[in-house]
Amino acid sequence: MTLRQQISFPRQYARTQRFTLGTPRAFTVSPDGARVVFLRSASGTDRANRLCVLDLDGSPSAEGRERIAADPGVLLGGAAERLSAEERARRERSREGSAGIVGYAVDGAVELAAFPLSGRLFTAELRAGTTRELRVPGPVLDPRPSPDGRHIAYAAQGALRVVGADGEADRELAGPEKADSADVTWGLAEFVAAEEMGRSRGYWWSPRSDRLLVARVDTAEVRRWWISDPAHPDREPARVAYPAAGTPNAEVRLFLVGLDGSRVEVTWDRARHPYLARVHWSEAGAPLLLVQSRDQGGQLHLAVDTETGATRTVHQDEDPAWLELFPGVPAWAPDGRLVRIADEGGARVLVVGDRPLTGPQLHLRSVLDIGEHDILVSASAGEEAADPETGEIHVYRVSELGIERFSAGAGVHSAVRTGAVTVLVSARPTVAGSSVQVFTGADEHGDGGDGNGGEPVTIGSYAEQPVLTARVRLTEGGARRIPCAVLLPAGHRETDGPLPVLLDPYGGPHGQRVVAAQNAHLTSQWFADQGFAVVVADGRGTPGRSPAWEKSVKNNLLLTLDDQVEALSDLAGRFPLDTGRVAIRGWSYGGYLAALAVLRRPDVFHAAVAGAPVTDLRLYDTHYMERYLGTPEEAPEVYAANSLVTDEGLSAPESPARPLMIIHGLADDNVVVAHTLRLSSALLSAGRPHEVLPLTGVTHMTPQEEIAENLLLLQVDFLKRSLGMS
Repeated sequence: MTLRQQISFPRQYARTQRFTLGTPRAFTVSPDGARVVFLRSASGTDRANRLCVLDLDGSPSAEGRERIAADPGVLLGGAAERLSAEERARRERSREGSAGIVGYAVDGAVELAAFPLSGRLFTAELRAGTTRELRVPGPVLDPRPSPDGRHIAYAAQGALRVVGADGEADRELAGPEKADSADVTWGLAEFVAAEEMGRSRGYWWSPRSDRLLVARVDTAEVRRWWISDPAHPDREPARVAYPAAGTPNAEVRLFLVGLDGSRVEVTWDRARHPYLARVHWSEAGAPLLLVQSRDQGGQLHLAVDTETGATRTVHQDEDPAWLELFPGVPAWAPDGRLVRIADEGGARVLVVGDRPLTGPQLHLRSVLDIGEHDILVSASAGEEAADPETGEIHVYRVSELGIERFSAGAGVHSAVRTGAVTVLVSARPTVAGSSVQVFTGADEHGDGGDGNGGEPVTIGSYAEQPVLTARVRLTEGGARRIPCAVLLPAGHRETDGPLPVLLDPYGGPHGQRVVAAQNAHLTSQWFADQGFAVVVADGRGTPGRSPAWEKSVKNNLLLTLDDQVEALSDLAGRFPLDTGRVAIRGWSYGGYLAALAVLRRPDVFHAAVAGAPVTDLRLYDTHYMERYLGTPEEAPEVYAANSLVTDEGLSAPESPARPLMIIHGLADDNVVVAHTLRLSSALLSAGRPHEVLPLTGVTHMTPQEEIAENLLLLQVDFLKRSLGMS
């Protein structure tokens, strides 16, 4: 029997960690174009990533030669990996479920890589192919070589330390003083930076390798929460610093720290702009900071004087809703102009200096590379695009001469570029997994050739082939043209009649589910094959369309539910949907949306599965929740209206009561289990039947194979029972 016959989708989905294992990722291109560095595990079920190198000879027709630069199994001698509490927290923030080498950093020439493994520091000579351990105090976090490759900085035991690349002269550069409490750390990102801002690091090397910008984080004022494990009452609860909405954040300061021991504080008005959102330091200009006000309605781009630590304002932004953060910006162009993404004239555009280089035909998502002659960006179709290209994300080259699409064909594309070498990663709606192509020509295009007559080099994937194929139909629904995906059971015929409906959204900020990629819809297809018509809708608040679309949910997250209803109503006229049997499932924001659906619109929704739902919005973190609703002290009525529960019980529930299953990991330190407990208590007080499924030892992720598999099976059983399908 073949694998496709032997294994069920739920088991395969869990075993492969959603088909991510064995997929190459985390690409870096050397500036001389000689090699591409990346991570990949040995198979589609192997969690341990290895550090790999693709050698290129520089010719367009190069086949390339892959080799393993570092194998965690060899380096640990077969011993099990041991993670510190700090490393576990870092991986939770990045939703990293794999093992082995999960991240690395390189020097400027991409000849030396550094990475932590089991709390120890390792380096790999990428040309020679040799690896060594540097004996330093641990557990080691986030090691990074200096641009010249002579030093390795790393965080350990609350301090930022540095060691020679030869393993000599290890010393502390910046650490807690005697007067400091244990709440002070140097060189690490605080919770909201890692969880919400997309900033996972806390220090940055200077281009000259003689000093660093280092963040000092003090969490003394942040309120402490306790995450217990009720299944093991003998264990002490974990004490975490969690900045819930309206409560104090960590104090974040920034220092210029020299290898000679010098230290100068970088100064700005931290009272008005306490959030350190971005740091950029390149040869093109002075260190560049992006700092935001607590309500995220104002931000400053600041240039740092490296002698005095003083800052000057390069650019200032304000927005009545909020200012979004983007990967890759702000940064300096080689000619010294500021590169940023801005919301101007109703569009999200690329701005270089004071000049927008894109318009409303494109919706900018990130800057991928800033070259001498153009800027490589990720973008989706804007509001004035000729074709909405539902679910597609493409790579473009932008310059003052115009805009050129680099990627080709429907799909979700991204890229990494250095010089003339571009690594293009493409996921497509009809093919499982993703392809990785390396283009080595100066005029390369992502259309199967590299512009110089040669074929691109392919980096192979070891990911497993799914046992099913998603037959997704991308469309739009309702008067607002809500992006939607519809999936029907395999073999369904028009004469089979209408099907029970399952809405399967995330449906909120920063979570796009309607994408032109096969793997993104595999779970939805599996649910469809159980007898449902599955609908995924990305309503207002979701990313990828326009600033107004995203920001329309300011002070009113309930609009996200309205759009699910609108999409369902419209699609029912075009697809075989039985609107008398409608269920909804979701996780995190999707869990909130699912519970909201049966509580506020039981006339439309007849059952729900809510995984890790945010129920009392006052319990979620400052940076996320205050962006949309302000603070609970300033707007208590807004929080009450948008929450599922308040101090008085259920918030605005409607009748009749509908079946609701709530799932929550007891070890979740992001959406803590108090959310589910408060909802369950309020439901019980209101006499509303519901089911609660507590997951012992599970965080906001569910990486455990057996748990992930059984969760899918239990959800199907509940939904079929609730809709009278079994």
